[in-house]
Amino acid sequence: MITTFAAGESPDSNPILNTTVFAIFVAITLFVVYRASSGKSSRADYYAASGGFTGRQNGIALSGDFLSAASFLGIAGAIAINGYDGFLYSIGFLVAWLVDLLLVAELLRNTGRFTMGDVLSFRMKQRPVRAAAATSTLVISLFYMLAQMAGAGALIALLLNVHSRFGQSVVIGVVGLVMVVYVLVGGMKGTTWVQIIKATILILSVVLMTVFLFGKFGFNLSNLLSQAAYQSPLGEKLLQPGAQYGKSDTSKLDFISLGIALILGTAGLPHVLMRFYTVPNSREARRSVVWATACVFIFYMCTLVIGFGATALVGTAEIKAAPGGENSAAPLLALHIGGTVLLGIISAVAFATILAVVAGLTITASASFAHDVYANVIKKGQADPVDEVRVARRTAIGIGILSIIGGILANGQNVAFLVALAFAVAASANLSTLLYTMFWKRFNTTGTLWGMYGGLSASVVLVLFSPVVSGGATSIIKGVDFHWFPLNNPGIVSIPFSFLCGFIGTLVGRAKADPAKHAEMEVRSLTGIGS
Repeated sequence: MITTFAAGESPDSNPILNTTVFAIFVAITLFVVYRASSGKSSRADYYAASGGFTGRQNGIALSGDFLSAASFLGIAGAIAINGYDGFLYSIGFLVAWLVDLLLVAELLRNTGRFTMGDVLSFRMKQRPVRAAAATSTLVISLFYMLAQMAGAGALIALLLNVHSRFGQSVVIGVVGLVMVVYVLVGGMKGTTWVQIIKATILILSVVLMTVFLFGKFGFNLSNLLSQAAYQSPLGEKLLQPGAQYGKSDTSKLDFISLGIALILGTAGLPHVLMRFYTVPNSREARRSVVWATACVFIFYMCTLVIGFGATALVGTAEIKAAPGGENSAAPLLALHIGGTVLLGIISAVAFATILAVVAGLTITASASFAHDVYANVIKKGQADPVDEVRVARRTAIGIGILSIIGGILANGQNVAFLVALAFAVAASANLSTLLYTMFWKRFNTTGTLWGMYGGLSASVVLVLFSPVVSGGATSIIKGVDFHWFPLNNPGIVSIPFSFLCGFIGTLVGRAKADPAKHAEMEVRSLTGIGS
């Protein structure tokens, strides 16, 4: 029997059950993190788990890193409200892995050791390039964390019946605290096992929800889609392109910008790139991407059913009226089809998703600062490894505090949309320099710095002066309007601009590329010799 609620009525959940299920998950994963941590303080163990994971394990962990609150909450909500246009997020995220597989994974694993800065500085001047790489990593990680913590706020509002901003802020702080504990106790090894557990539970949960939903509609997708169209204010337009991005020429251009950012952004995400160092060789790095792609494919096919199922069974009005807005579609669907028990399970999975992803982001950002800035810029490559790890742990605490503050500010935004911004910044700041470094012989230090800082600055400035921040009904800052860039996603401008900056910087730069270093990097990246 399908439970139904009046439009706009907030269904009752069971905060005690939801909190209990989540607490059990946290306790189990903290125990796993503690057991997985070997007590070592070496850089290789803390940053890359000493390369001890297989391609299959790392691939599942990669999918756990990638399948964030945006995937589980944001995309399901986007599909439920906007139909076909919402599913375009899934397509972009999935296709992005082909770019990683063909252009990045193997070459990156063979060339670097711990961070993206290792690769970019391989044949360049160490200090300025590592500083640029660390700056980029920190900015992108904080952008991504905004989305995860905003998802935490949406869940808290719905699942624990915490409707006040102060109450949501307190629990966002608790989420951030648990995240920091994961990183401090387990390092990369413990965090990877959390990712594996979380990815397995998440994929299993969405598959079971999908099967259950299909059963409600006689295992007939057409019946489900017809009911979704009937329940949606969009009617049949729910199943057609244009509901969200077809209203004007500007919105169509925004869609193209979004697609470019999603497809190219994965190859520039620092926390994804760093995972290629947790396997022993390039062959396992390739296997990691294949396994991650398979997991992501299964998940996104299920989100299509879950999103339209939420429209069919919950209704657009109830989703929009819920405390978490669009982000509440999947939890509300769980409540409708399985009651408070299923809602408790799904809420725990969603919280686990947020915790695991922000833990991965935190360790990546802290490792980049400690390894690239502290060890190689401040200490000029002479840092004691024990001190370097200590700095990484302290940086993780600082990043946790910043992510909590950012999550409080971004609470209420669609998390898939916020992640798309992070993808645009990642592609703008990192992708051009990575590709130029590995494939262009003439590329030099000036080109690297121009490409990274140019792309990073362009993307951040365009976001700050876009409708995302001001001038719109859903803007982060309400009541003011200082936007002049018309698009919500800057990718269509900032990504080509970063390639152009890197190209021009290389031509005008006085620093000449070292042919011997390029030859060494080419052999190493293609063969793995010396990696």
